[in-house]
Amino acid sequence: MKLEYTIGGLAEKYKFIYNAVKKMSNNNTQIKVLITGGAGFVGSTLVPLLLQKGFDVTVVDNLMYHQDSLLGNALAKNFHFILGDTRDEAVMKSAINNADAIVHLAAIVGEPACRMHPDLAKSVNLEASKLINKLRSKDQAIIFASTGSNYGKVDGICTEETPLNPLSLYGETKTAAEKQFLEKGNCIAYRFATGFGISPRLRLDLLPNDFAHRAVHEKFIAVYEKDFRRTFIHVRDMAKAFLFVLERINEMKDNIYNVGHESMNLSKEALINKIKEKTDFHAHFAPVGHDPDQRDYEVSYEKINKTGFSIDISIDDGIDELVRAFKMKLASVPYSNLI
Repeated sequence: MKLEYTIGGLAEKYKFIYNAVKKMSNNNTQIKVLITGGAGFVGSTLVPLLLQKGFDVTVVDNLMYHQDSLLGNALAKNFHFILGDTRDEAVMKSAINNADAIVHLAAIVGEPACRMHPDLAKSVNLEASKLINKLRSKDQAIIFASTGSNYGKVDGICTEETPLNPLSLYGETKTAAEKQFLEKGNCIAYRFATGFGISPRLRLDLLPNDFAHRAVHEKFIAVYEKDFRRTFIHVRDMAKAFLFVLERINEMKDNIYNVGHESMNLSKEALINKIKEKTDFHAHFAPVGHDPDQRDYEVSYEKINKTGFSIDISIDDGIDELVRAFKMKLASVPYSNLI
């Protein structure tokens, strides 16, 4: 009896500790995250990461590229998929009503795709963003996948305070959408470096992916503006950045962050030389050619670094991955970002 009393007393005394630990271990299951465009390049890497961490994840995606990159998540009971368009108010109203936080990835990404379908780019990148912003309450945080293309042509080191001067339709639509979200509040805008790496929804239009694929399969790359500096981030680190902020929304909200790392600031020529360390090919540095975004600058990531975020994958490890993957004879056609 005395033993039972003692055990019972200890259990009661420390019940609050047990409950606190249990709540912490299950904390992410309480957070319902809506991911727009979750079957895309970043989303297909982010979704399984969030599911593994216990988040309840709903994806809205129209599967415009006929991708099957989320099939591996179907067994997870905390995964939900809605085949729908972010421009459909009925679809988005229902999805947003059930969300605690929104990760907005859906977009026509990159200037070539936007230039090919300008009306689609405006409606998806901007009008759908306006709709989402209208439908979400001020209590629902939104993490917006913005872009360094918002800066346009910059002299010197680019920080979050650098004035925005988008030079392409892609940059213009993303800049306008970002402004809408920030004005309403409870928003975190991530201005990402250029993504790269292997994802279940692979893309070959990204500069390191394109260069590595051509190096392996064509053994020849023509490069213009070889001295233009670009900044990169691996897709798994992009996914990690979203997990990072979802676990720290209150500390990070109502802020803009450049997301990447200083070690990934490279000229096109330097990127070519790194790929040459991994596989043999010929590079021709052409005197003609033009990047509509005019991205040629060094980016500061001091602000995101101060939050405690850090990348895991270096440019060298990322290129290793690309070369190994492309030696598996991956075909280019299914992995275009053009419709």
